[in-house]
Parts: sequence; C-alpha cells; structure tokens
Amino acid sequence: MIEQGRELYGAASPQALAAETYENYKRYVNPPLARVMKLSGSPVEVRAHGCTIWDHTGKAYLDFAGGYGVFTLGYTHPRVVAAVRAQLELIALSGKTMFNVLLGRAARRLAELAPGDLQISFWCNSGTEAIEGAIKLARAATGRAKIVSTRDAYHGKTLGALSVSGRESFQSPFRPLLADSVCVPYGDAAVLEPALRDAAAFVVEPVQGEGGVNVPPVGYLKAVREACDTAGALFVADEVQTGLGRCGYRFGCDRDGVVPDVMTLAKGLSGGVVPVGAFIAKAGVWERAFGDAPLVHTSTFGGAEIACAAALAAMDVLEEDALARRARERGEQLLRGAQAIAGEFPAVVREARGLGLLVGVELTHEGYGGYVIPEMLKAGVTAAWTLNQQRVIRLEPPLVVTESEIDCALAALRAGIAAAYEKLGDLSA
Repeated sequence: MIEQGRELYGAASPQALAAETYENYKRYVNPPLARVMKLSGSPVEVRAHGCTIWDHTGKAYLDFAGGYGVFTLGYTHPRVVAAVRAQLELIALSGKTMFNVLLGRAARRLAELAPGDLQISFWCNSGTEAIEGAIKLARAATGRAKIVSTRDAYHGKTLGALSVSGRESFQSPFRPLLADSVCVPYGDAAVLEPALRDAAAFVVEPVQGEGGVNVPPVGYLKAVREACDTAGALFVADEVQTGLGRCGYRFGCDRDGVVPDVMTLAKGLSGGVVPVGAFIAKAGVWERAFGDAPLVHTSTFGGAEIACAAALAAMDVLEEDALARRARERGEQLLRGAQAIAGEFPAVVREARGLGLLVGVELTHEGYGGYVIPEMLKAGVTAAWTLNQQRVIRLEPPLVVTESEIDCALAALRAGIAAAYEKLGDLSA
C-alpha cells in the first residue's frame, strides 16, 4: 500500500519524494514552516487509516496530534468514505439555484443532536468561517457591536475571528482589527457582568484548546449563560475543537448542561474526510438577524453535497458507536498516564490536564518541547504544541483510539521527557 501511495504521487524513490516536497514547501508554500518542519524531522505523509499515518519510507506513526481535533473518527473511516464515494457519482458541489436534499438532512440531523432549541444552521467550510458568521449573526440580531472573548482564546485567523482570539503575536501584524473587541480572563465568572454590558455576544470555548488545554471550573458556562441573559448578549459557544465527542460529551457545553444561543462547529464534523464547518442558532436569534434577508450571508462552497454526505455519515457513527462515552473512558486513561509521568519528572512537567481526549502536558520550560516532540516522532508517535502556549504539548488522538494505542503513546511521551531531561537538565532551575 505504501508503494502504491508513492506511485500515486509519481516519485522515483522515498528520498526523491521527500526532497521534492521540501523544495515545493520552501519555494511555493511556506518557507519558514518548511525550515521548522525539516529541523524537527517531519517526514512526508502518504497514507493513513484509523489512528495511524504512514510516511514515505513506510514507517507507521500513531497520530496523537489528530489534525488538531479533525480526526474524531480516525483517518478514512469506511462509512464516511463510502458515503463520499457514492455522492461523487451523483453531484459533488451544489449548483445553488435548486434545493439541496443533503444540506436539508444534515441541518436537521445537527439540530437533533445539538443541545436545547438550537435549530437553524449555516454550513460553511471551516471553523474560522463559522466564527465569522456567528459574529455577524450576533451583531445583526442585537444591534450592538461589542464582542467579548477570553484571553488565550483561539477562534481562527480570518480578520473577525482573529479579533476575538487572544494572542497578540498573531494579531499585531494586522491591526487595526474589529473595533469593540474586548478580552477578559478565561474561567473567571466574576468579570462577566461588567464586561458584557452593551455587548452583542460573548464568544467562548468550553475548553481552551490552543490556549493550553485550559479546563474551566464546573459551573463556569452556567455563569456565562446567566451573565449573557442579564446583559442581553448572545452566548456563542465555540465548539470547533471541543464538540462532537471530543471532551467526553456530545458537545463541550453539555458538561455544564447549558444551551448557548449560537454554536460553531468544524474539525470533526465530517469525520476527517471533507472540510466542513457550520454554526447553528436558536430560531428566534436567526429570525432577528437574517429573517428578512436570505442572501445577506452566503457561501459558494458551503453546504455542498459531498460535505453534507460526509457530515451525515460522521454524525451517525458518532452516535451509533457511542464515541463521546469512549472519549471519556479513554481520556481518563490518557490523563492518568500523563499525570503519572508529570509526577515522575517534576523538573520537566508542571502539570497534565484535560477533558476527554483533549489532554495538555504543560512543561516547566519551552525549551523542552523542542526536544520532546521530535523524540516522540522518532518513537512513532505524533504530538503538537498548542498555538498560544508553547510550553503545552497537546495529546488529541482520534476518538476511536484503543487502550493499547494510548499505552504506546504514553510510553513514547515518557521516553521523550526522560531523554529531554537527560540532555538538557533542569531548565527551570
């Protein structure tokens, strides 16, 4: 199969494929990223299935980076792939001038799974597009401009989404951003009431992924719901990374039993086969915002048949295979193991924390991360930093991960941390 993959890519040898890919990245894709990836020893991916990626040499890797949350069902889940293949024979992209049966079915299924009375959805292609739509919806529905978000949040890198994300180094080259964007500390209910006065919306992640896998206190989202109701602001739950089983619940906000006014989704919505995003809102909110303007917010590619076919299959697998419960069980195993490693190497690991199969290992110094992750890669396990906290290694495997695969990843993590400590010593001293 690996040889077939290389033949498909038209390379004479594994070395030639690696050299060609690096050169293309360096010249045509992202020169600084090409250098970083080459220094860290990144190979070339040619095939993937389940929790495993194979590189250009035939080496297998357990994927505990998980596409930053995309591969909820693992790679090439057979039911999703079959649905996409079948749809390709009929119509792949919507012509937009006629009704799209699969868009209607996908929107209905999402409403059935979503908490409370969330009902009407707009389908797009990515999480950042979903956030952009949610911001527009909130402003139109409330007649207000101010959007409140949290420090260290990550909601995307398009201009509106970037305005409500919490990392200055991503924002500064593009200022001025959206006016009336305010950040408050994450997980602190006491700051909500004054911040939300005259606000259109509060945009918040049930667990901050890129912020360093920060899990708020139980009850925080209930306080968010109450504060938004008091202020007349919309509660926008960014479930792009936390939704669809990732945190051991169908949606992250289910942990507190709350219903937001708007919820954004992407990443795992298609089971890791086709890019797709969506935001879903209460009918009354949608009516106030877009009730008389059906074309005020549109997308050429959003809601295409092929994406909706994938999403429908993925949502069915999520429910029928009880993957949220599986994420909770396997997540407890992963977190316990990471916490045991933290206790064994306190000079290197400050803390391990997480919810479901979203676990962060916070190092005592950024310098360790540049050694631990490449060492894990050598051992055949992928992992990744969180974007806003370079000391935090993220472990985010597919929800179909097995007990033995988690044990294997934990062994690679422990070996990487031990090697980093032996090589670098106590950097926190």
